[in-house]
Amino acid sequence: MLTTYQNKLKTPEEAAKVIQSGDWVDFGFGSGFAELMDQALANRRDELTDVKIRGGLVYQPIIHTVDCDPEMKHFQYYSWHLGAYERKLFTQGRLHFVPMILRLLPEMYRDYLQVDVAIVPVSRPDANGYCGLGLASYCWKTIIQKARTVIFEINEKLPTLQGVDGSHRVSIEDADYLVEGEHGPLITSGYRQPSAADIQIAQNVVAEIPNGATLSLGVGTIPFTIAQLLAKSDRENLGCHTGTISDAFLALYKAGKLTNAKKEVRTGLSTWNLASGSQELYNWLQEKPELFYPAEVDYVHNPRVMENISNYISINGGVQLDLMGQENAESVGTRQLSGTGGQLDFLEGAFLSRGGAGYICIESSRVDKQGVRHSNILPTIPAGSTISAPRALVQNVATEYGVAHLTGLSLKERAQAMIAVAHPDCRAELQAYADKTFR
Repeated sequence: MLTTYQNKLKTPEEAAKVIQSGDWVDFGFGSGFAELMDQALANRRDELTDVKIRGGLVYQPIIHTVDCDPEMKHFQYYSWHLGAYERKLFTQGRLHFVPMILRLLPEMYRDYLQVDVAIVPVSRPDANGYCGLGLASYCWKTIIQKARTVIFEINEKLPTLQGVDGSHRVSIEDADYLVEGEHGPLITSGYRQPSAADIQIAQNVVAEIPNGATLSLGVGTIPFTIAQLLAKSDRENLGCHTGTISDAFLALYKAGKLTNAKKEVRTGLSTWNLASGSQELYNWLQEKPELFYPAEVDYVHNPRVMENISNYISINGGVQLDLMGQENAESVGTRQLSGTGGQLDFLEGAFLSRGGAGYICIESSRVDKQGVRHSNILPTIPAGSTISAPRALVQNVATEYGVAHLTGLSLKERAQAMIAVAHPDCRAELQAYADKTFR
């Protein structure tokens, strides 16, 4: 193994030379980001043209290949899902957003996309030459198979878990080149203080979560607040099958609530594709690898897997909903905020699960800088905004005023259920529209 390692080892600058003008380069998704190769490639800016980079949900405060080329003459960046820095770049017209449904991403790579160079962040290899995929299983195994050239960037800070049966494992034999060097601390994230409305929304949802439920929790203050309330509740034997594992699940584990004992698929294990949160969360992954089943998106996000898990509860946030239950989770008009990601996957999985339920959690209204209140429940989703989830797939909408249970309701009935959880100051206007429209 040592000989293979040494033969493949390159400096970031040496490895970056394999990238040619016109190449498609994959940087990855979420907390897994190849920071050394990003800088090395940026340093080659004037030697290259039309290098197209794919990534998404980047937590890094900067992407050097984008930052160094404001006129986009050398590098074109394509994002599957906007993180905070990517959102700023989109607003400035400096990146391309590509819509997708996360569970279908491996299929897109296999059948539709060109991959010239894959730059894969991995943990330090073990004695047998196996690395873990750190904080992002993503669809790296599929991309590695498709790529012309594979570069592993070995990050000494990443957790070394490989999945209990190798679900999160790759071998240095899979790489053409290995890159190592000193990395910065892992990017961490936290939560804002929950508002009174956040707490009430969480209470409304927690009241409907049964014992033994398996949870998919989105990343945000409301899902974290739900987890905190569950940690203090009488619920027991909760499970995890989620796109992103976060401090919400760590809170449940520390309270003795997260056992996965009732989960029929991967019993006893928390299943996830990405990890994002505090350093304490990352330490948990490092210290207790036997508790986790990290895997690729076409497994974790597969509704047919969730179908076999009873009492599967999916909880996500939204931006706007209309009276029919259609949801916009990702844009304000044509201004992209994030992406569809896996929300549809988990809504469908919860719908299929015996005893399962999907929830969209949203504060009923917002107040602008001038003190004017605007409803987040609208007569219709405005033109230009995204329909992230169709009305037929949205089962439950939770606001601080209650939970609208929409499954099986007619359009008129759905409108009344949505009005009942809207802000009282906004209900008359919504009712007037409903009376004219839904007969």
